Amino acid sequence: MINDSVALVPGVTLRPATLADAPALHRAYLRNREHLRPWDPRRGEDFFTLAGQVTRLADQLQQREAGRLALWVLVDDSEVVGAVTLTNIALGPLRSANLGYWIDADQVGRGLATAAALAACRAADEQLGLHRLEAGTMIANVGSQRVLAKCGFERIGTARDYLHIDGAWRDHVLFHRVLNDRPPA
Repeated sequence: MINDSVALVPGVTLRPATLADAPALHRAYLRNREHLRPWDPRRGEDFFTLAGQVTRLADQLQQREAGRLALWVLVDDSEVVGAVTLTNIALGPLRSANLGYWIDADQVGRGLATAAALAACRAADEQLGLHRLEAGTMIANVGSQRVLAKCGFERIGTARDYLHIDGAWRDHVLFHRVLNDRPPA
């Protein structure tokens, strides 16, 4: 799964991101600017440029090469309609990462977030050998909380002023999923 493509639903494939995805990501972020605004940090105007996406994606791919991040895009034809990431990958005795994802406004309700999150969980377990994943959602993001529950995540608590989102510090509900009970490799 880390280097493979997976069909999520008819017409939509999950695959590892490449630098060639920058133009499609640029279009996707422009198309979804208002849809993602309530759930994202404030973005500078450069984020919404092709050059900004090239720079951001190149940095993410360097982190992937260093083993600190895994990044996939959801593609419908040649258009990016979402992404899923594992960030802050830690090995050693922790063997953990943070799961994040977003879905295009026009694709919400098709099960893509659940399918993509489940695929990332499989990759984290089977290819990366991780033990646990963590995810957080803003308290009002009930849809994302449902996705996490469907994927076997358990609520572990509420973190006050956890992330600076859409211009303010926001409380988040934290979730985790234990993937396996294997000892660290």
